[in-house]
Amino acid sequence: MVYHNLKALIKGIRACKTVADERALIQQESAAIRASFREEDSFARHNNIAKLLYIHMLGSPAHFGQIECLKLVASPRFSDKRLGYLGIMLLLDEKQEVLTLVTNSLKNDMNHSNMYAVGLALCTFANIASEEMSRDLANEIEKLLGSSNTYIRKKAALCALRVIKKVPDLTDHFTVKAKNLLTDRNHGVLLSAITLATEMVQADPTVLEEFRNAVPLLVRNLKSLVTTGYSPEHDVSGITDPFLQVKILHLLRLLGKEDSRASDTMNDILAQVATNTDSSKNVGNSILYETVLCVLDIEADSGLRVMAINILGKFLSNKDNNIRYVALNTLNKVVSIDTNAVQRHRNIILDCLRDGDISIRRRALELSYALINEQNVRILIRELLAFLEVADDDFKLGLTTQICLAAERFAPNKRWHIDTVLRVLKLAGNFVREEILSAFIRLVAHTPELQAYTASKLYTALTSDISQESLTLAAAWVMGEYSDSVVEGGLVDEEQPKPITDKEILDLLLSILDSPYANYLSRQYVLASITKISSRSTTSVAQQDRIVEVLAQYTSTPELELQQRAIEFASLFNLGQLREGVLERMPPPELKATVMGVVSENKPVGSSSGGDLLGSDDISSPITNGPTTGTQQDLLADIFGSSGQASSPASTGTASPPPTAPSPAPVSAASPPPPTMSSNPLSAFSLPQSQSPAPTPAAPPASRLTSYTAYEKNTLKITLTPQTSAAKPGIVMILARFQVSGGAPATGLTFQAAVPKSQQLQMLPMSNPDVAPGTVETQQMRVIAPVGSPVRLRLRIAYSLNGEAVQDQVDFAGFPPGLTGGA
Repeated sequence: MVYHNLKALIKGIRACKTVADERALIQQESAAIRASFREEDSFARHNNIAKLLYIHMLGSPAHFGQIECLKLVASPRFSDKRLGYLGIMLLLDEKQEVLTLVTNSLKNDMNHSNMYAVGLALCTFANIASEEMSRDLANEIEKLLGSSNTYIRKKAALCALRVIKKVPDLTDHFTVKAKNLLTDRNHGVLLSAITLATEMVQADPTVLEEFRNAVPLLVRNLKSLVTTGYSPEHDVSGITDPFLQVKILHLLRLLGKEDSRASDTMNDILAQVATNTDSSKNVGNSILYETVLCVLDIEADSGLRVMAINILGKFLSNKDNNIRYVALNTLNKVVSIDTNAVQRHRNIILDCLRDGDISIRRRALELSYALINEQNVRILIRELLAFLEVADDDFKLGLTTQICLAAERFAPNKRWHIDTVLRVLKLAGNFVREEILSAFIRLVAHTPELQAYTASKLYTALTSDISQESLTLAAAWVMGEYSDSVVEGGLVDEEQPKPITDKEILDLLLSILDSPYANYLSRQYVLASITKISSRSTTSVAQQDRIVEVLAQYTSTPELELQQRAIEFASLFNLGQLREGVLERMPPPELKATVMGVVSENKPVGSSSGGDLLGSDDISSPITNGPTTGTQQDLLADIFGSSGQASSPASTGTASPPPTAPSPAPVSAASPPPPTMSSNPLSAFSLPQSQSPAPTPAAPPASRLTSYTAYEKNTLKITLTPQTSAAKPGIVMILARFQVSGGAPATGLTFQAAVPKSQQLQMLPMSNPDVAPGTVETQQMRVIAPVGSPVRLRLRIAYSLNGEAVQDQVDFAGFPPGLTGGA
């Protein structure tokens, strides 16, 4: 059965009872349409294309109708053109060769006397134009931008937007016409023109400067929208054309960025928009949010910035979760710009921690981390500990890390610091990083006046809960070291000490060994702990014999690490006085800041690989900091050539500015994630030693060190100052200094280095990638080389000077011989 029009076809398809019937009907109708096309029946073509487009919408093949659509477009009747262009937009895309046949039809219709025919051509162009078609019809589009018809101007502006996206080189082609359109009074034309201007400004910095002259005009347009009375044509929930207001604010944000003159021009209107816009409805909130983004991006005065942050604070009390999420996300970005203004909304941010939406809790948590300082550390840590009690497991690892890092940095006293970490260990001891536990042990070792107090608190906590792994490990270590202080002074309480015996301490530690929560690491700690306790003067002979029996039991355990420790510890009991020296209290390890990364609970915060970069005797793997343009192998091949050459390097280093962190400690921007607590089988008593850093060498007086110029071009000078130690031959510390002799700064400096295969290189981040005239930026490097071998470097330097990108590469072998020791 042949269906003569679209309505009949739709009725027939709906009457099908099965998918198979529908498929058969569509195939039959497609065959009939093909046959009709071959007959070249111009009257039936319109109906056939309409039916074919419906078939295409149902997902069946309709590509055989592409040429027929072109024939419809060539028809003088408007209805045929409309259907033909619709078919072209649906059946063609910019990658098909048939598209070249459409260009001429589009050009003819763009010059048509009927504005609606012109509109059809423009609409089709905006949807399917390819790069080639954009170049061919750019002049036609430019001409239509000056049309007297607002309907055509509006569509032509959107077509110009398509041209710029496909061919950015043609941006200058439309600059003058786009600026003229900004004076248009028609809201539709103005909306299209601002969209076009926004794209041009983002695509070409030179156009940005030209459009900055239009800031007063945009301010005037925005003011008229804000102050105008009720306009039924453009009113949305009581606000005049919010879409146009948001577009203007977005363009002003781009034009005012890093330009104080343009920013001054728009300050007043931004304040007016912020104060006069109704925030009770979502339409007003969208305008206020765009206003806030504009204020925070331009060179606004401080009062306006505070007003913007206050608007975000008001958003936080909104019932709509989307608005609160947007406010928290934006505050996270601006907290580093004006922390004090954000601090005023601290209470409502903390209230968001109790929100039912997990994404809001997560954003509020990240913002809370950034707000902690010396003045509010007690309040915020108390709130974070309260949240830790009820937080999901996904939050706990980041929470425990950030709480302990904040306590380490801002603690008012050591007693409060220890109490805070103890509370964390009790609440979420299974979610504590190894670095945090190591830092806590260092803290206790360096606080002799609180060692008995800490041991007492850990004993009490462990008595009530032995399921928290980090609490168990910390208690085992501290009890092993300071059990005699607890036995002599009793359990320290708020009122008076409570007596305790060595048997009670030993009973608690031994209960861990048989606990269902114990793992091989906690058993290792306990064995080391009881061995330490056995050498204390407060331990009775009976308890020493008990310890010997326990060690004897573990000498035959199937766990190799435990067996080895038990045998070694048991053998100490046969060494007499030597045992006392081996098991005496450890000297306090060197105190250092815990290595930290980006303040975010989603990202690794602690890492043991970055802190020992300077001064450790261990040779670490090569470190690459900052973004690289390819893989490490690509960089090596690029710098040193083929891998078959004898001078192929063993390591490279690239440094970028360190991520924002609440600690001055050096951190590797690409450090590997830290291992979990149970992954390290080291003894509890070697833990602090393994974490203690070698001191970062301070720069000696210039008179004792010699600097060597490695690079001096384009006003940028780089000198390398080596420093060696007779106690560590083969290790060379190199301080790179970056200076600019001209009047222009060198910005975005990237400093890469590589050494031959026989050597290794490690780098800390650069102090600042932007080198201003009169300042000296520095970067530390360490080269590990065979003793007696010369130090050779291949350097790649990339930077921008006066807006021009510069990239250079040099080989440096100017260090004196014998730098690595030896002969």
